Amino acid sequence: MRSTFLAASLLASAAIFCAPAYADNHTMSAPDEVVTADLSFERVFASPSLNGASPRGAQLSPDGRYLTVLRNRDDDLERYDLWGYDRESGAWTMLVDSEKLGSGRELSEDEKMQRERARVGNLKGIITYQWSSDGKGVLVPLDGDLYLAGLDGTVKRLTDTEESELNPALSPTGKYVSFVRDRQLWTGEVGRDAAPITPKEEDTIRWGEAEFVAQEEMGRLTGYWWNGDDSRIAVQRTDESPVGIVTRAAIGATGTKVFDQRYPVAGSDNAIVELFVMDPDGGNKVQVDLGAEIDIYLARVDWAPDGSLYVQRQNREQTVLDMLKVDPATGKSEIVFTENAATQDYWINLSDDYRFHDDGQMTWWSERDGFGHLYSWFKGEWSQITQGDWVATKLLSANKDQGQIFFVGNKDGVLEQHVYALQTGAGNKEPVRLTEVGYSHSATMDADGKTLLITRSNHNQPPQSYIADTAGKRLAWVEENKLDGDHPYASHLASHEPAKFGTIKAADGTTDLHWKMVTPKMEAGKKYPVFYYHYSGPGPQVVTNGWDGALQQAVVDAGYIWFELDNRGSANRGVAFEQPLYHAMGGVEVDDQREGAEFLKTLDYVDGDKIALYGWSYGGYMTLKQMQADPGLFAAGISGAPVTRWELYDTHYTERFMGDPRKVPEAYEKASAIPDATKISDPLLLIHGMADDNVVFENSSELISVLQEGNVPFEMMLYPGYTHRVAGENISPHLWNTMFRFLKAHGVTPPE
Repeated sequence: MRSTFLAASLLASAAIFCAPAYADNHTMSAPDEVVTADLSFERVFASPSLNGASPRGAQLSPDGRYLTVLRNRDDDLERYDLWGYDRESGAWTMLVDSEKLGSGRELSEDEKMQRERARVGNLKGIITYQWSSDGKGVLVPLDGDLYLAGLDGTVKRLTDTEESELNPALSPTGKYVSFVRDRQLWTGEVGRDAAPITPKEEDTIRWGEAEFVAQEEMGRLTGYWWNGDDSRIAVQRTDESPVGIVTRAAIGATGTKVFDQRYPVAGSDNAIVELFVMDPDGGNKVQVDLGAEIDIYLARVDWAPDGSLYVQRQNREQTVLDMLKVDPATGKSEIVFTENAATQDYWINLSDDYRFHDDGQMTWWSERDGFGHLYSWFKGEWSQITQGDWVATKLLSANKDQGQIFFVGNKDGVLEQHVYALQTGAGNKEPVRLTEVGYSHSATMDADGKTLLITRSNHNQPPQSYIADTAGKRLAWVEENKLDGDHPYASHLASHEPAKFGTIKAADGTTDLHWKMVTPKMEAGKKYPVFYYHYSGPGPQVVTNGWDGALQQAVVDAGYIWFELDNRGSANRGVAFEQPLYHAMGGVEVDDQREGAEFLKTLDYVDGDKIALYGWSYGGYMTLKQMQADPGLFAAGISGAPVTRWELYDTHYTERFMGDPRKVPEAYEKASAIPDATKISDPLLLIHGMADDNVVFENSSELISVLQEGNVPFEMMLYPGYTHRVAGENISPHLWNTMFRFLKAHGVTPPE
């Protein structure tokens, strides 16, 4: 997935919508469970995971000797402990046992919401950690408190409070620990009591925290930044008073909690964000000059190696991004360069794919030539590093001393991500692929650009991770995850069906659209129903040659064809491929997915009268738009947590694509799923979590009312207490069993 932050939103997180695999997974079979030929949904979401071990948060120690990962347990795949691998001895050791160390204390509401924004709200135990600069210890947040774990097995508790410590960090030299508590930034020398360094103000003022849209849509989860020598901190001050209040009723099973949530809907006022620079004790505070216009986005904040502070300022329309250089002593700023949208009717995709170098040079990611590529900026001059009709999706390292750049991209085909190395300098050579064709890859790299940590998978191989050198040579497996007899998925391999890939033309008649299909074991002369999964919105690329988990196989084992298609607007195909969504969501996606359905109807093994459409969030919205536009094309539709009116969704995401509803109300009216709701004539199942804080329940409640007032039949399944992530101990199989009972009731069933 491209390193922009369209995907930061759950609205744009296809993995969750396709398979709510972040569910609690200890399940009990219900009497009316849907049993497949091989895999039940109960088993798909049970422990141990059929994906095998799935370590997360892998990091190399500062000296490169140790590799640490968060590893989930066989008996509870959502609980993570901290493990370390000594590259010298080849031994793994559990560094922190989350069950033994944790207090079980309930998290604060602020931390719960931050976890939702970071997409880890379902996880237990240790979800993040940070190495100390000397490589002797690791800062571990657990159950709202902070611990310092040593490699010698010792664990020191740093805080013990009822309040949660948000956004904890060790300063770069390791002298200080910092965190946000009760809307103030606190700092203190490690081992000593911390103290607040920002004032306590009214409840609408927060220090050191990223505002809602920064967390949800911009991929920025923190609101303070230490400089390299611990002498200064840049701290965000957020005034939420201009933001409108959405009264959110979190309807639970035995009661209802009402939250007055500051939620900036499209066309409304955002929070006022300011930036200050101060000493570690809060002294010598100066305000950063972000410009006269306050209706802007504080996109990124970075300290460069030379001690300068850089700030990326994005305009409200998200068509212009200024790189500001700030004097940390005075707060004065100057524009270093300006990035503009690649075309007039487009937007700027934010990225973390840039690096500052010691000599003032910068490596920078941009879509200015129509594809996401890497550039070099030095003393006001630009030079392009990568180029071609493909996308560099993640910058791993830009080692100026070695003259090498490492990145992830899709130069060898849109369905696979690979790691590449490129020698920089005069006469740039072609990138050299370091990873094996036939897999899709993701990767990270140590700060010195010497060791790669690579994860790979394909449709027939769950994720494997390994350490490699700069030539791509594997040095050691982190998790081989081999599909041998001991693997949890081994007993299901006999029914595993490989994926087929292909292309069809988009509705414009010229653009290639990629599709993926997984078919059951078919008998000659029989026609099979299709479970047509789609997301359709901006951001995620759904069709890849990566592992998609056992859920698809459970659907296939039940006798259905699994099908998915990436329409225009999805990621990693360049500006021209995404641009048709501009001020026109709910249009070209419908046209392209219609082509997918028509293609299926031409296949002699597909029952064209039994194609069921399913999507979650943007996909749920698109299910509604598709059923309104094409009655009779699909046998049934399943709409999960849909946006029904874009005026109900947040500013940064919605206005990026749709503009300001106060300026283009006609675009919003056309994109809405409400005006034509009563045109839905095919069977519809509506699903929504009744405590959804992302796509608020009002989206569905308005739709429900319109359908009822129009005497339009439909079915629905509501989940009390659940947010946008409808998942839990028995909820995931309940959700999927509900969907397939619905399909069975409407005759969308496999052949006899």
